Amino acid sequence: MTSAIGQQRLDPRGASAAAPQVELIGVERFFGPVRAVQDVSLSIGRGEFFSLLGPSGCGKTTTLRMIGGFEAPSRGQVRIGGTDVTSMPPNKRPTNMVFQQLALFPHLTVFENVAFGLRLRRVARADIRRRVRDALALVNLQGFDERPATQLSGGQQQRVALARALVNEPAVLLLDEPLAALDLKLRTQMQGELKALQRRLGMTFIFVTHDQTEAFAMSDRIALMNAGRIEQVGAPRELYERPASRFAALFMGDTNLIEGCVTPDCRGLAVNGTELVVAAPVSRLAPGSPVALSLRPEHLEMRMGAGAVGRITGTVTNAVFQGPLIKVSLAAAGTLRLQALVVNTRAAAGLAPGDAVALDWRDEHLAVLQP
Repeated sequence: MTSAIGQQRLDPRGASAAAPQVELIGVERFFGPVRAVQDVSLSIGRGEFFSLLGPSGCGKTTTLRMIGGFEAPSRGQVRIGGTDVTSMPPNKRPTNMVFQQLALFPHLTVFENVAFGLRLRRVARADIRRRVRDALALVNLQGFDERPATQLSGGQQQRVALARALVNEPAVLLLDEPLAALDLKLRTQMQGELKALQRRLGMTFIFVTHDQTEAFAMSDRIALMNAGRIEQVGAPRELYERPASRFAALFMGDTNLIEGCVTPDCRGLAVNGTELVVAAPVSRLAPGSPVALSLRPEHLEMRMGAGAVGRITGTVTNAVFQGPLIKVSLAAAGTLRLQALVVNTRAAAGLAPGDAVALDWRDEHLAVLQP
């Protein structure tokens, strides 16, 4: 009999077309007077790599722990596979969790660490042996069975923790910042391995992180959390290019915030006495309305040299070498301060404070932010 590990597959129509694997319905969690999670509702598809992203203290780990049964919701409902599990203990749920602190047993071998949960459940010895070897093969640790856990590198210990969670064949794998303790190079490598493993298994992964780059690298969708609430849910590109709020725009990466009031003809934005023509983003807003626009630095077009034209002119205040790119700080339209990210050409490399440039952008790259 072949292990079920590796035999699950993503619905060919995609996660959104399949029935939800995990649902949170109006979930809240109080710790005394503090409301750590506020009215969170989510639907996570089968076979989806879903990330809970946000700063420390925003409620993402508490939300994950409520899915796993380690915290009880003060209000609301948790459903997994269509079943209400709100009052169900962790060991009865079709989930398993990989914690930030891997909690491997240092006195046990790799095999014994992975087999620990199966032995508690009194699985037959032959089945334990087969399932542990299958799980170790999934995480590329064949031949490490008898190695003491203390003799493993950080990345290898991470793989053991994954194997220990996968060997129980959960429907949903919960991961609470499991890569946080790794150095940058190993962390990047493990991100690729985690995503490849999730695709191969077709299993639902719910991943907690405070690092937007990490969430971008692995996620099908992201729920951005702030102060216990869901700020925005969407695909990584959607959250980056179409942030719904000021918080989302700033948290998802560097951006230029252009703030002003809609002009009387609704064709632009009055900023510090300068009119910027941005008809498409503001044409449906009322004249005089305050508005903030987000424009990512790589979408700000900077033209150099005599005769350069653009919507506005600016002056270079700083230029920072970043390998293939140069990050340019600019002063424009009175007190407006902007940043541009440009390719490291010979002309760009020669930029210096005080240089005059022309600035432009495509309106499709502007995102109107909620007040």
